[in-house]
Amino acid sequence: MSKEICIHSWPGSYYLNAEKRWVYGHLELCPSSLLFLVEKTGDMLLCLQLSDIVEIKKESSSFIFSSITILEKGNVKHWFSSLQPNRTVVFNTIEHFWKEQLLSPGGVGAASPTSKGKQLINLVTGSQRRLEDTAKVLHHQGEQFNNVMEGLDKIECDLDTADRLLTGLESPSWWPFSNKPWRVQQESKRRDLGASAPKTPGKDGVIVRVPVIFLEGADSSRKPGDLIVLVSALEIRDSNSRILHRYRREDVDEIKVYSPYEINIRQRFIGKPDLSYRLLSAKMQNVICVLELQYKKNIEFLWDPLELKNSSELVPSDVSCSLWHSATDVIDKSEHLAEGDGQVQVQQQQTVSDAEAQELKQMLMKLKTIAFEAEAELDRQSEVLGVIADSTDKATVQIDKHNRRIKKLM
Repeated sequence: MSKEICIHSWPGSYYLNAEKRWVYGHLELCPSSLLFLVEKTGDMLLCLQLSDIVEIKKESSSFIFSSITILEKGNVKHWFSSLQPNRTVVFNTIEHFWKEQLLSPGGVGAASPTSKGKQLINLVTGSQRRLEDTAKVLHHQGEQFNNVMEGLDKIECDLDTADRLLTGLESPSWWPFSNKPWRVQQESKRRDLGASAPKTPGKDGVIVRVPVIFLEGADSSRKPGDLIVLVSALEIRDSNSRILHRYRREDVDEIKVYSPYEINIRQRFIGKPDLSYRLLSAKMQNVICVLELQYKKNIEFLWDPLELKNSSELVPSDVSCSLWHSATDVIDKSEHLAEGDGQVQVQQQQTVSDAEAQELKQMLMKLKTIAFEAEAELDRQSEVLGVIADSTDKATVQIDKHNRRIKKLM
């Protein structure tokens, strides 16, 4: 059995009940267990499965020292104290992973790939490929619209220059109001208003929302909250759903992935400290696959991505496979229809393995991301088409007006 990933480690002490003394070492949180290693020797003093935990509480030992107690099945109580940086940080992190039920005892032994799982994966893969091709075409079409907008801007600048030249030819040099300052001011105001008018944003759909334990900047206290991945932004909220910060897509300068459960998002500034959030979540794998698609140039993996595949086998079967019951029912019905009414067959029930369910879940997250981005791009192109139509009408009117003024001068 391969060694588990260490999600987080804290210095502290563990009360050894058999010898009635405290032992110093490190408390380590792993995907399926909680370990305590002795400081000097590195021996494993405790290995507690997360699935065996009944209760986690904050208590005080000897009425003075703050501690964390974990009640195990069989009414066995474990005491941890002197935890750094503080008890609240350790408690929030362990409680988060325990409540989210990251692992289950049966999740380790993943079943072998089934024909039904392969069928679902092939179906989603084909849909993803076609949707990616459509997104590429939309992106190319958007670039063409941008080129048209640049050409219209140049035409508008040329028409403004022609207007100034015609105004100078129409007004005598001795006329004191030949420059017509009020007209210049009105035109400049119209340009400023047009430039400063906010663009109507498209639909900013929520792609995925996961509970997290976040750490802001150099602050050492981890707090519970939520990470919301939108089409054009990332939102970090506290436990009361209040927005702490919103990273626009262009504001994200760096995303570091430390493990399948921990990432860091950073926005750099010149002349002031960077704004960064370090996020820890039991469901971070669902976010990583979306961020990898949205922020290809800014994301950096500081671990072996193969660990994500191994850790995906540890997802609880009751959570992951429930997402695919409706899809498997459709396949079952199609199989029954293909048999015909006169045939009676006893089919062995097929299930989707945990690894396949996790892979399908991540693929559907990518499909959802591409669909939202395609929708946003379509909304943007619709707005651009409206602007192009208005600018074209305006340019046509100005050209006709300039032609009449030129004829008068001739």
